Amino acid sequence: MGKTIALLGTFDTKGQEYAFVRRCIHDRGHQTLLVDVGVFEPAAVEPDIARDEVAAAAGGDLAAAVASRDRGRAVAMMAEGAEKLVPRLFAQGAFDAILALGGSGGTSVACRAMRALPLGIPKVMVSTVAGGDVSGYVDVSDIVMIPSIVDIAGINRVSRGVLARAAGAICGMVEAAVDDAEERPLVVASMFGNTTRCIDAAKALLEAAGYEVLVFHATGTGGRTMENLVRSGQVAGVLDVTTTEWADQLVGGVLAAGERRLEAAAAGGVPTVVAPGCLDMVNFHAPETLPEPFRNRKLYFHNPDITLMRTTPEECGRLGRIVAQKLNRSTGPAAVLIPLRGWSMIDAPGEPFWWPEADGAFRDSLKSELRADISVVEIDANINDSAFSRCAAETLLKLMNDSR
Repeated sequence: MGKTIALLGTFDTKGQEYAFVRRCIHDRGHQTLLVDVGVFEPAAVEPDIARDEVAAAAGGDLAAAVASRDRGRAVAMMAEGAEKLVPRLFAQGAFDAILALGGSGGTSVACRAMRALPLGIPKVMVSTVAGGDVSGYVDVSDIVMIPSIVDIAGINRVSRGVLARAAGAICGMVEAAVDDAEERPLVVASMFGNTTRCIDAAKALLEAAGYEVLVFHATGTGGRTMENLVRSGQVAGVLDVTTTEWADQLVGGVLAAGERRLEAAAAGGVPTVVAPGCLDMVNFHAPETLPEPFRNRKLYFHNPDITLMRTTPEECGRLGRIVAQKLNRSTGPAAVLIPLRGWSMIDAPGEPFWWPEADGAFRDSLKSELRADISVVEIDANINDSAFSRCAAETLLKLMNDSR
């Protein structure tokens, strides 16, 4: 039996294109659920979920939006309605995947709805803006963006191929078999190249204890994605030993993850082990892109496209306070591990970023502001030494076992 694919779009302006995509999907043996987010003109293809129902989900008045002819207000209302209604329809089993077509407005509405769906649900967006920076549309979700090449304005020799292949892509996604037979409790971990040895060793110990470990690269997007997964309630424990994104957030580097980094586990009561992994560095692109005030700072040229800047004692003191403030919100068990011989491969005795006074400033400010019931464990090792990896894994295992 075929699957059901939701088609979400403005059926007043893109009805012909959605009718074509619907036919392609039906030809593959699957069903469709048409969700109309159009506003001003009559739908050119009959929807299964009418625009009034979408507007009502946002508490909006569709008739008033039409009467006002205010396109911005109408698009905002339909985006909010789609964001609320589409996840409800999915939870009710109404569809298995979602496909949308659109320009900038349609892409904004559809992607907002797609971002509200769980990871792993097939999501395809055919868009006129897909050739540029789509991070604002995709964020930390798993939306597949397909450039429309030409505007979505009828069926022609170019759009016919793009839309047919997009329909084939979403059909292929729902037809793909995914083996979920082995479902172990999930642990998430943050990693950078400079903490890889630490995470590899800790991951092996956690997997030997029966956990599945998902590793996220602490590049801004990686940290936000990890936080989003923790927020979903699917995670048993967090090994957040690479908190480097906060250095970029504080100082102005290129890999910041936003002000909410380190909040999801605390809010959800998820057992968490935190360490200052790679807080010794702020990330920039090629040396010539470095802001002028930073060019006389202590630098390390990681590769031709990445320049690392050492955090100062003053910055590390501020980072200690930030980490303490975030962890003080914890509603579940948490612990901080501090490696006394450095926070990365290049923050170690004899290495370029070794600066004990800076690391000490972090430790002192953290301990002065951290809640008394959150333990701080100081380990006479570098973060990549086996002694630290073992302590990190064993501490998280104890926190998870004690919280059961």
